[in-house]
Amino acid sequence: MNRFGPSRGEWILRLVISLLGLVLLIAAYASHGIGGIASLEIAIIGGAFFGGSALWSAWNLLKGPSE
Repeated sequence: MNRFGPSRGEWILRLVISLLGLVLLIAAYASHGIGGIASLEIAIIGGAFFGGSALWSAWNLLKGPSE
């Protein structure tokens, strides 16, 4: 791996936190529903952030060392 980049353990931590954020976001909207346009905007931005972070972390874990 790149000596200046995140370690494998940090990528795993990022993936776990991202997936946990997605689960909590889904649970919140499953229990309370989307109340308005602002709530929909939060759902879209939060889903994009946590989903993108999870995909990026998973990609870097699957890609392996870059040396």
